[in-house]
Amino acid sequence: MSGDETSHARDASPAISDADEDARNLLRVRDLSTRFFTEEGQVNAVESVDFDVRDGEVFGIVGESGSGKSVTALSIGDLVESPGRVTSGEVWYRNADLAEEIDDPEAVDGDFVDVRQVPENVRRSLRGPSFSMIFQDPMSSLNPSLTVGEQIAEAVEVQRRARANPRSTRSRTQGYGLADMLASTVLPSRSYVSEESRERAIELLEQVGIPDPADRADEYPHQFSGGMLQRAMIAQALAGEPDLLIADEPTTALDVTIQAQILDLLRDLQDETGMSIVMITHNLGVIARMCDRVGVMYAGEIVERGQLADVFDDPVHPYTQGLLGSIPDLDEPASRLQPIEGNVPDLYDHEMGDRCYFADRCPYAMEECLSHPPEFDTETGKPVDPKTDPGEHGARCVLANHEFRPEDALPEEYFAVESEDSSGSDREAAETEEVNTDD
Repeated sequence: MSGDETSHARDASPAISDADEDARNLLRVRDLSTRFFTEEGQVNAVESVDFDVRDGEVFGIVGESGSGKSVTALSIGDLVESPGRVTSGEVWYRNADLAEEIDDPEAVDGDFVDVRQVPENVRRSLRGPSFSMIFQDPMSSLNPSLTVGEQIAEAVEVQRRARANPRSTRSRTQGYGLADMLASTVLPSRSYVSEESRERAIELLEQVGIPDPADRADEYPHQFSGGMLQRAMIAQALAGEPDLLIADEPTTALDVTIQAQILDLLRDLQDETGMSIVMITHNLGVIARMCDRVGVMYAGEIVERGQLADVFDDPVHPYTQGLLGSIPDLDEPASRLQPIEGNVPDLYDHEMGDRCYFADRCPYAMEECLSHPPEFDTETGKPVDPKTDPGEHGARCVLANHEFRPEDALPEEYFAVESEDSSGSDREAAETEEVNTDD
């Protein structure tokens, strides 16, 4: 990574006191866990995740595919679908007006509201003006039978009607029922979308850099290129003028030039609106270019987090080191990459065990890694509680507490033998079940 790529993060995130830190937080995620209940077993997609998102910053979540990044984003927005479910945790959102409306004292902490504890209709009302999301695949996220302008205008209209109605009624259709829908298909004057919302949709298309926005608004998604579709998705996400924008792999499947344009657009929009962004990606280059702070995710957990410069320049967790070692070095292009051996686990509950989830891929695995490690402050080496005293740079690894001890290292074949023993036990159980069934 070049110094220029990380300069924005270093300049944008000055050190702040503990007293001021919570006042700067827009979002506090605490002990968030999400499970998928499948026929094959329970999948622990998100495991006790803790992080904060501050005002006007870009917080990055990075990791391999299957690490739980996208499910974390969906969990924040309450968009996890069956058979998945958020099973525990808190999502504290700072909104003084909302805090005054909530009667439940357990769900309010000063200006913060735990959106996991408020009624479902209130959570739905937060989508758009509070939280908005850019999904991975714009082609599958937009309706191919409606023009792009119509879809953005609908998003604008929904937010316009929501603002004109009390929060308690926003989960309904703001006075738009089945009879209105049928009438709107016959009488253009009864259309759900107002002319003002259509004009605002054109403004949003112009804001995200689409040329001839009035003409392009009348085109369908298949008439847009991949980069323009992503811009249209961003325009739709901005319809509610959100406080927090969650961008889930916003540059996937785009060529490098278009990726750079989309990232520049997001940065310009953030500077213009002051919104916070959660950037979900597997691309460390995107993290280096965009983010102020970063959380490295593996097997449903955040295993290292901190200021971008701290994590990139002084990584502690071997997984973070592995990610950084697997990207090309521009200063030494002839040097070989150092890939991480093995694969991300399947996250089935009966297979995970209570140990460091990275131990079977870690070159520094020791006996104590067979117990699940707490998070350590990398400065002091002491265990910390990320819910109450997160510190600036933390890692869920014993190497943050002390150096690697070769004499305590696990044998290279340890996990291979463990896997064989587990497979043998599974076969014996299956054979026993088959015998019992035959009886």
